[in-house]
Amino acid sequence: QVQLVESGGGLVQAGGSLRLSCAASGRTFNNYQMAWFRLAPGKEREFVAAINRSGGGTDYADSVKGRFTISSDNAKRTVYLQMISLKSEDTAVYYCAGRQFSLNSWQSRLFADEYDYWGQGTQVTVSS
Repeated sequence: QVQLVESGGGLVQAGGSLRLSCAASGRTFNNYQMAWFRLAPGKEREFVAAINRSGGGTDYADSVKGRFTISSDNAKRTVYLQMISLKSEDTAVYYCAGRQFSLNSWQSRLFADEYDYWGQGTQVTVSS
C-alpha cells in the first residue's frame, strides 16, 4: 500500500501563492504517475496537473497553465504543486493521487478513476 499525505493548503488573497506538498510513504513505485485533482463545492472533481517519473513528463489543465507548476523530489518521495496568481475560482479541496506509470496510464492521466491511491485532501481558499 501507498499512503499519500497532502499539506500546504490555507487561506490566501487573490494574486497570492501557495505550495502544496504530497508526501508518499509505504510501498514505492519504480516509475510513478502522480497528479493533483481538486473539488470545489457544487462542482465535479477536476484534473489539475500530473507528472511522471519516466521522462519527467507533465501536463496541466488549461485553467491553471502558466500559473501552477507540478514537480517532484524523488529523494523525499514528495510531489509539489506550486500555485501563483491564485484566483477565487481556484478555491477547492486539493487531492494528491498516484499510481504506477505506464504509457497507457499516462494517456488516461486526466481521469481520476485511473489512480489507485489518494490523499485526504488539503483546503485551498482564495479570497477576492
